[in-house]
Amino acid sequence: MSAASQAPALTVLLRGLKLPALAAHHEELARRAEAGGWGYTEYLRQLAEMEVAQRQQRRIERLLKSSHLPADKTLGTLKQDKLPVKVRRQLPALCEGGFVERAENVLVFGLPGRGKTHLVAAVGHELVQRGYAVLFVPAVLLVQRLLAAKKELKLEQELKRLDGYDAVILDDIGYIQQDREEMEVLFTFLAERYERRSVLLTSNLVFSQWDRIFKDPMTTAAAIDRVVHHALILEMTGPSVRDEQARARAERERAPAPREEG
Repeated sequence: MSAASQAPALTVLLRGLKLPALAAHHEELARRAEAGGWGYTEYLRQLAEMEVAQRQQRRIERLLKSSHLPADKTLGTLKQDKLPVKVRRQLPALCEGGFVERAENVLVFGLPGRGKTHLVAAVGHELVQRGYAVLFVPAVLLVQRLLAAKKELKLEQELKRLDGYDAVILDDIGYIQQDREEMEVLFTFLAERYERRSVLLTSNLVFSQWDRIFKDPMTTAAAIDRVVHHALILEMTGPSVRDEQARARAERERAPAPREEG
């Protein structure tokens, strides 16, 4: 039986073994191997590398889909020249993900419109590209999910599911309603991840104002203690990014239209 007649049967076998890259490319690579005089080992090595690369790419696609990261808030769209100097210096190390390996937190503070969300989302995108499981979620929505799970007596299962993420990006913690039940589930979430998994947290409230979130002074102190221990704190200072964008749009709209030559 010739190699050409064996190829379809081999393709079926490779698909059955769940090796889609090998199934799709083994014939093309075999022709290149024959033309280039490769040995069996080189041919097999290149096939294996192709399969591994495609598996990694599919995994990244799955991680990105499950992350719920804002698609437009990436490192490429982040205006790094507008970042505070300290934040700009820390950004490359954050994107590498070492803090995730060490189960450290990243706390980003600043007034509204300073680019906090874009910063942590951009880091999240980079972490996904490096194979980390990331979840981006507004703090209000996470608390709602935890409250619903608690009412259904499934809080432990929900926390376990969240534990599957290497890093959870908790956006806008300052907008949580002042409710004791919300405070309790949020504190439980932070306590569960303490020294085990990373949290990236944005807030327009400084620590001295966190009693608005956790109500009770003891709980506030305990929550701050857990998130600050093993944490990098970044301050987003400077003018509002949204205000600058609004002014730029207004100037473009006021600019006279170019005259047509005729």
